[in-house]
Amino acid sequence: MRVRCARIDALGTPQPKPPNLADRVTLTGCVRWAAPDGRGSVSTQELNTLSSSTFLLANATRVARVPPGTGTSDVAKKSASQTYRLSAVNSALVPFAGARVEISGEIDDRPPRDGAAAPMLNVGFVQRVGQTPCP
Repeated sequence: MRVRCARIDALGTPQPKPPNLADRVTLTGCVRWAAPDGRGSVSTQELNTLSSSTFLLANATRVARVPPGTGTSDVAKKSASQTYRLSAVNSALVPFAGARVEISGEIDDRPPRDGAAAPMLNVGFVQRVGQTPCP
């Protein structure tokens, strides 16, 4: 019996960089659609698409409940915005549109290509806080 093996590329699938805990922050706030009128939707075809322009975190406040070494980079320390652009797969944030959440992720210190003033948060985790919707 002869067995044929497929050739596997030595490089494999590119993996994302490991998280930098020094850039990681935890915030509470309201997930909002980023559209100027505050409304939005995501088509079924776009649910598994990474987006950095669909959602915002508004009325953001920093949460100090984090592991040691987290949020110690200059980027994380300087970031004190009340609004953050959220970079995540759409399906991770759609259920939270209009809700108060606790969200953690890494601050992206690259200047925005679209000229937006709000800093970017690469979302790592999100959970609803209470049942009261955001105003």
